[in-house]
Amino acid sequence: MGGTKTTLALVDAARPLAVEHTTTVASRDHATAADLIGTYAEPHRARIHAACIGVPGPVIGDTAKATNLPWMIRRDDIAERLGGIPVMLLNDLEACGWGLALLPPDRFAVLQDGVPDARGNRALIAAGTGLGEAGLFWDGTRHVPFASEGGHADLAPRTPREVRLLEFLAQRHGHVSWERAVSGGGLLNIFEFLREAEGMAVPAALAEALLREREHDPAVVSGAALAERAPIAVEALDMFTRLFGAEAGNLALKLKATAGVYLAGGIAPKILPKLQDGTLVAAFVDKGRFRELLQGIPVRVVLDQATALYGAARFAAEHC
Repeated sequence: MGGTKTTLALVDAARPLAVEHTTTVASRDHATAADLIGTYAEPHRARIHAACIGVPGPVIGDTAKATNLPWMIRRDDIAERLGGIPVMLLNDLEACGWGLALLPPDRFAVLQDGVPDARGNRALIAAGTGLGEAGLFWDGTRHVPFASEGGHADLAPRTPREVRLLEFLAQRHGHVSWERAVSGGGLLNIFEFLREAEGMAVPAALAEALLREREHDPAVVSGAALAERAPIAVEALDMFTRLFGAEAGNLALKLKATAGVYLAGGIAPKILPKLQDGTLVAAFVDKGRFRELLQGIPVRVVLDQATALYGAARFAAEHC
C-alpha cells in the first residue's frame, strides 16, 4: 500500500514468490483501506485465509494513520470486510524488509560491494511518494525487520546550497523533513528551488511536458535529466541523488548497518543509471572520520517492486 498506488495479490504462504491475481489501483480512488481491500478480495474470498497489509505510516497497535493518504486504517475494519479472517498490519518498509531474504541475487543492483558482515544489521531506505526507512537486526539466526519513521526527521544540509534549499522549503512547509527532499515530491521541490531561488531556466519543451503530465511530474523531471535534455533537470536529479546518498549514509551510521544498505521504493530502479554513476556512493561515504566504515558497507538497489508483497506473505505465513 502506497501513498499513490496500492498493489494487492494472492500469495501461496508456502511459496511467497508465487504471486497471483496481482492488481494495482490508485489509492485515492477508495474512501478507506477496508473498502479498497474488500473490493479486491470479494471474488477470491474462498481462497483467502489471512491478510497482511503493508501500511505507509506508523502502525500503533491495531491502527495505522497513513502519512500521505487521508486514511485511518483499522485492523478490525479490514477483518470484518474479509469475513473475520486473521489480519495483520505492518509498516510498508517493515514488510519490504521481510521480503529481502526471499530475493535472488539478480533482483539487486550493486552500487558498492563493501565487505559485508553477515551478522551485522541491515538498513532499508525507500524513496517513492514518501521516504520510508527501516532496520533489520540480527537475532542470532536471521535478520528481523523493524519499522521507523526516520524519513520525517529533520533535513540536515551539508553545503551552502543545501542550506538555501532548506530555507526555501521552510518558507513553504515550516518543518522540513528528509521526505521533503528525497521522494517524488522532493525531486519536484528541488526542481522548484532551482527555478525560483537559483534562477535556472526551464526549457519550453520541459515546461510543456510538466503542464501536460501533472500526475507524473517527478518522472518527467527525472526522464529529462537522464536524457540530458535540460540542465535544470540534470541538476535537480543530481542534487536529489546526493541527498539520497547522504541520508542513506546517515541511516547506515545510526544502525551500524555493516550487513548492507538497501535502496528500495519506486524511484531507485527508474533512475538506476544515475545511481550507478558514483554520485550517490560519494555522498554515502562522505562522513568524515567514518568514511572507512561506510566504504565497507554494501549498498544495493532493490529491483523487484513486489518485495513488500513477498514480505507481507512471509510474515503472514509465520505469524498466523
